Amino acid sequence: MKSLRNYSIPFTGLALGKHHFDFDVKDDFFDEFDYSLVKKADLKCGVNLEKQETMVILDFHITGTIQATCDTCLAEYPQQVEIREQQIAKFSDEEITDDEEIITLSKNDHELMLAGLIYEYVNVAVPFVTSCGDVGNTQYCDKEMLDKLKSLSGGNEQIDNTDPRWDALKKIK
Repeated sequence: MKSLRNYSIPFTGLALGKHHFDFDVKDDFFDEFDYSLVKKADLKCGVNLEKQETMVILDFHITGTIQATCDTCLAEYPQQVEIREQQIAKFSDEEITDDEEIITLSKNDHELMLAGLIYEYVNVAVPFVTSCGDVGNTQYCDKEMLDKLKSLSGGNEQIDNTDPRWDALKKIK
């Protein structure tokens, strides 16, 4: 978890106004999370922070590639991602429970931990169904694996595996 400390912004010393921060999100970042959908990545995360009197507005722009596995041929390929998200953090002594979109910052807080947010945004951006063909370059699809899957599926052949007990019941009609 120590490497995740690099993904924090100390906001107490920042002047009011806009500030920009850049983070590199690589494989070691995702190694810190158990059960992550993403294991390998090469991402750039830009965060525009606007500090106001009562709140902090964070605009995330994450671009790069994640290593995905094709659901058709099981080959690994680089999946391009571009993510734009916004997060609001309010200064308040009371916990805001009504709105899950707003982070509450107390007087004791002095930095924003962004690792959880970045992790969540990237994992949500992973396509539900991944395919090498979506990349636009079919060189990633494993032709040998596709041929093997086609041969194992049996093609159009129908195997007659009917249970003789069902044949006896059909005669009752």
